Amino acid sequence: MTNHKLYLSDKDLSERYAVTRITVWRWAREGILPKPIKLSVNTTRWRLSDLESFEATREGKQ
Repeated sequence: MTNHKLYLSDKDLSERYAVTRITVWRWAREGILPKPIKLSVNTTRWRLSDLESFEATREGKQ
């Protein structure tokens, strides 16, 4: 995935982490993923920069 997107959808995250969209939302609810941003009534996204920071901290724990 290229870094041309500033915000990622649940579908983008499911592809990025090779999990289902349901798992993405469960991880968000459980606080595993960074908090998503509600852009409009039916549009919720995650900031790419937040995800990259999250991934960098996770890499250090492995």
